[in-house]
Amino acid sequence: MGNMIDVTRPDGGTCKGYLAEAGPGTPGGKPGIVVIQEWWGLNDQIKGVADRFAQAGYNALAPDLYKGRVTQKPDEANHMMNGLDFVGASDQDIAGMVKHLAGISRKVGVMGFCMGGALTIAAAARVRGIACGVPFYGIPPGALADPAKISIPIQGHFANQDDWCTPQLVNDFEKAMTNAGNKPEVFRYDAAHAFANERSPAYDAACATKAWDRMMAFLGTHL
Repeated sequence: MGNMIDVTRPDGGTCKGYLAEAGPGTPGGKPGIVVIQEWWGLNDQIKGVADRFAQAGYNALAPDLYKGRVTQKPDEANHMMNGLDFVGASDQDIAGMVKHLAGISRKVGVMGFCMGGALTIAAAARVRGIACGVPFYGIPPGALADPAKISIPIQGHFANQDDWCTPQLVNDFEKAMTNAGNKPEVFRYDAAHAFANERSPAYDAACATKAWDRMMAFLGTHL
């Protein structure tokens, strides 16, 4: 449904992204959503999420943060994630995607899974022009994103059986945002990390469906 495009970053560089435009109707009248990849890269599963948003009436744009690299091997994915410039990904790549979508959409939100969930929160704290954020089972270090600096609506979806984005991290994040006066919507699921990825062994159809429906209602309110 979509196609790869070049997007200009604030620093003048470029980042490729997968754009799936909403239709039918006038694209400029549609909401926009940046879809941020897991640690595997911009693979067909993430492109499928962007396509699903487009079918639901959103202009969806997924940045290629690994510059074409994709893997199915956890060790390689971990290596690529650890090698990512997270500040650059947030302040340049994602910021460029937000600005691009703003040119064809009425409002722009950001969402992502795992690494992309952490970057969703980072962008919410660091990037202007975002109306709301929806992280799935990912929280960044406080040094990258101070929860107190997040002023936009946030709806988070987290797994109770998660040894990476642990329940304690979720509790701490929720408390930090609440103490700063911006109470997020936080949903916890009796599932494992990656429960919303239909290609993952951890996929939980019931939880994934509930999370998607909650997210779409939230986006419908804020975008």
